[in-house]
Formats: sequence, C-alpha cells, structure tokens
Amino acid sequence: MNSHPIYFDYNATTPVDVAVLEEMRPYQETIWGNPSSIHQVGRRARACLDEARDRVAQVLGAKPSEVVFTSGGTESNNLAIFGTARLLQAKGKHLITSSIEHHAVLHCFDYLERKEGFRVTRLPVDRDGRVDPASVKAALTPETSLVSLMAANNETGTLQPVREVGAICRERGVIFHTDAAQWFGKELLPSISYFNADLVSICAHKFHGPKGAGALYIRSPLLPDPIIFGGGHENDRRAGTENLSATIGLARALEMFVPQPVFAVEAMRGWTERLAKAAEAIDGVEVRGSRQHRLANTISFTVENADSIALMASLDLEGVCASSGSACSAGSLEPSHVLSAMGIPRALANSFVRFSLGRGTTEDEVTAVERILPRIIAVLRAGR
Repeated sequence: MNSHPIYFDYNATTPVDVAVLEEMRPYQETIWGNPSSIHQVGRRARACLDEARDRVAQVLGAKPSEVVFTSGGTESNNLAIFGTARLLQAKGKHLITSSIEHHAVLHCFDYLERKEGFRVTRLPVDRDGRVDPASVKAALTPETSLVSLMAANNETGTLQPVREVGAICRERGVIFHTDAAQWFGKELLPSISYFNADLVSICAHKFHGPKGAGALYIRSPLLPDPIIFGGGHENDRRAGTENLSATIGLARALEMFVPQPVFAVEAMRGWTERLAKAAEAIDGVEVRGSRQHRLANTISFTVENADSIALMASLDLEGVCASSGSACSAGSLEPSHVLSAMGIPRALANSFVRFSLGRGTTEDEVTAVERILPRIIAVLRAGR
C-alpha cells in the first residue's frame, strides 16, 4: 500500500488549511470564554463571534443578521427544511425537492411526509442527473411553501439550474432553499444572491475549513422555526453554546477559498476529462452525470461486471482513495439513489466510482490512476 495515498475524494472532505488552523488555535487556548457570559472573558468571546459573523457576511454579500452558524451542512439543511416547512404550514403543506438530493435533505422531507402530514413532490431528473426548471414550475401549487434543490450533486458533480429555479420560486412567492455544500470553493460565487435563494446551506470542511462548522444563510425577513432548543443563541434560531474556534475557522476558510475558488477549475477540468477518457477506453465503463454542467473536479463512472465494494478495495490497495457515492452513506450496500434516479439499472448503479480531485492533486497522480484503473478492472473481471 502506498504510504502517500492518491487522495481523489475531496467531495467527501478536505484537509484543514494550515492558516485556518493557526487562526483557530487561540480560540482553544486563550479566547475560550462562553460568548453568552456577561463577564470580561465572555464579552471577549462574544466580540470575536460577532466579528466572525461580520466576516462571513462580507464574503457572502449578506447582512450579518442573515448568517446563522451551525455544526455543518446536515444541520443547515435540517434547519432550512424543518424550520421553513413548519413556519409556513398555515400557507400550505406542499413541498418540492428532487430525487437526487443528499440524504440530509431527502430524509427531512421523508419525515415531514410520514410524521407531520406534508405532501412532497420529488422531481425526476434526466439521464445527466439534471432537474428541468419547467418541472419545478409545473409542480408549484398555491399550497407550495418550500422548494429545495441542491446546487451541485456530491456523487456525479452535476450542476443544477438553481438560479433559474430560484427565479421561478421568487416570482411565485415560494421560499427556495439550496444545499450548496459542494459549490463553495469549487465554483465562482459573486455573492450569495447568485443562487436566487432564500436559504443556502454551507459546510466548512468541503473547502479546507474544520469539520463541525457550517452556516445557513437566511434571507431577511425570513425566520425559520428553530429545531434545537435551550437558549437564545443565533438570534433564537439555533440554541447551544457557539463553537467559537470552528466558527473562526469557517470565516477564515470562506475568506481564503471562496472569492477565488481554491479548486483550480481549469487544471481540474483537464485532469477529470483525462480520467473520463481513460475510463471510457475500457469496455463496459460509462461516465455518468453531465459532461457540460458539472463540477470541474468530479468525474464518475460505472463498471459493467464489477461492484463498488470490490472496486473501492482494489483502488485502496493501489493507494488510491476514491468513493462509490456519498461519504455519509459509507458501508451501504444499496445502489446509489442518485444513479437510480437517473435511470441507471441497479446492477450498474452498484458498480459506481467517483473521483473528486482537489488542491493537493498533481498531474503525476492523474497519470498514475490512468495506468492503475484498467489493470484493476481487468483483474476484478478475471476473478468473477
């Protein structure tokens, strides 16, 4: 096994940047007060928390009051969906999402439908994994209170037409949420208004910030109902003593890696196209997702007469860290729900590989994987 693995799983997580770590350090060592305490130690922490909120708002082009700090993308999604659906249920209990969302979104809608009497429309996608904005427009009813559509798919890298969907929702007076966890640091973001969204989920560890840190942008004057109770933190939106160190890390990572995306788009687009061609040169291998509308760092494919677990294990033995879908579903034997929604047969959906490149990727690594991939697929097929 390679002592220095080729890490092609940046959509799962990224290493914390050294400068981010250094800025976080004092908030574990010296500025450790509770921001809700009224004494001088607490007031110092409060001032730093307020400053972090200002810094995040500055990067996003938002008001500080529109930024709620959370523990990451999952909590941000939960707050956006549960909080908005419950707040607006008097207007109507119809919700719209897509069939290829992250489980942190899909499971929220499942719960609201199963336990709280909401009606959910799950929009289909085309063979590239994209939602047609016209299908959103057609699904809207006077009772629709919320639409949720991810900005970029974590498994295939396919970009969704969120700007168009957001504009449709705004025209109809419907709240729009986008899970943008995979967008930040990978695609240009002039300002948070780019998405035309009322709610945007952000996750720090996807762009070299710390795990356990995230944010939910909430466009004023919307105030979703809280889902965590116990105190008046985060403008009564999210109870719990703030993780000041992680929040500072989030602010620093946003400043460093979002205005100019840390994922080098042009270099990665060339490398993922090379990997796609190498994969497609193998009989029975097919690239999945949109080749035109995709994250530059991500390429995914299925392998006929193979399975994901064996493929992942074989790649790992060669020192290549890849994925067979969402890292949050690791160990699952079920085929990718994203590929299933794209109409891919179950057997092929169970042979899914995702390469997601990042800041540390080199051309030598790409060349090595181009060489390794045909060999391990041939060995796996020979052993069946």
